[in-house]
Amino acid sequence: MAERMVGFAEAVAEVERHCAQLPTPGSERIRLTSALGRVLAGDILADRNFPPFARSTRDGFAVATSFAYTELHILGEVRAGQRWTGSPVKAGECVEIMTGAPLPAGLDGVVMVEHVERLADARVAIPADRWPVTGANVVAAGSEARSGDVVVNAGTRLEARHVGMAAACGAVEVGVMRRLRVAVLATGDELVDLTETPGPEQIRNSNSYALAAAVEGAGGDAVVVAAARDTAESLAAQMRLAFEADLAIFAGGVSAGKYDLAEEVLAEEFGAEFFFTGVRMQPGRPVVFGRTESGKYFFGLPGNPVSALVTFRLLARRMLVALAGEQGWQPQFVLARLAEDVRFGAGLTRFLPAQIQTDLAGAKVRQVPWRGSGDMAALARANGYLVVPEAGCDWRSGELVTIWTGE
Repeated sequence: MAERMVGFAEAVAEVERHCAQLPTPGSERIRLTSALGRVLAGDILADRNFPPFARSTRDGFAVATSFAYTELHILGEVRAGQRWTGSPVKAGECVEIMTGAPLPAGLDGVVMVEHVERLADARVAIPADRWPVTGANVVAAGSEARSGDVVVNAGTRLEARHVGMAAACGAVEVGVMRRLRVAVLATGDELVDLTETPGPEQIRNSNSYALAAAVEGAGGDAVVVAAARDTAESLAAQMRLAFEADLAIFAGGVSAGKYDLAEEVLAEEFGAEFFFTGVRMQPGRPVVFGRTESGKYFFGLPGNPVSALVTFRLLARRMLVALAGEQGWQPQFVLARLAEDVRFGAGLTRFLPAQIQTDLAGAKVRQVPWRGSGDMAALARANGYLVVPEAGCDWRSGELVTIWTGE
């Protein structure tokens, strides 16, 4: 089997090339109250103008702005949820109005209550420098959205703000993409389940739990397959179970060791085609991406737990969200200032566990001391990653650098 090592950018492009060819997944209708985190199957349209009337954004007094008066007679008041039912408002008159209330006909501006003086005999004094211009403190009818406009696009993973918009449009139910079943299979003779007490040479199978959590966090349904032993027979049997899901994620068995048999089994038992068999990145260099003869995509992730999570989030998650019909997802890369000098040689794109601190002045980043891609304790202390380009770096404290939030 020919090996194919690629750079990180090339690996991303290869995964996205296959994502672009995926069919649209099936859908179902569910109650809006259960839609948080699901991927919208069809556009949500505004069922009316938003707002449906010219709306005051302040408590104050609605006026006709074309004539400036120092004193106005207050005809009455209008509150949110009401409309003005009094007589038409004439020159020299105004209507007291509350936030969210519709403007009476013929009025086009609002003077804030803080800027006026109430007088006797239902009058109000307005300083000349506080007289409003047309549209002051008013949201025009239909200025947020017109009836029939798309207000939430298909392919959006629904957050609270989207649920709120759908509710405003009267969407009791919404169509969403079906949740994908993503198989997670860890491999290795050294693995025992966390319910067991590991022997001196064994470790608990943290990868299955971490990757299953990452799958669920990305909107998939994780199917954890019992760990495979380091034999071709065990790998083939457990992989066969994994390929019953929509996407298969393997952890371990993809390096160059004598008992790293995953690629061999994938090729011989499942007719796998490999799009890359390694990426010039740290952690995660041995990561594998391919497709079986039957058309099922898979990722072979390194067995070291930091590598497994990093490669899942940066590469495999792209395929998961694309299979689920989500549009526009990308890892979140932003800028932060270094809290200390950093220097690395060329050759690998690095994603190094880091502590990111943010305040109103911006973000600062500092590496978390770690002992390589098996150091889960360091990853647990980190809340993001420092990104070092393949060309290497020689950065000084205070420089702006790229960080990855881990999402």
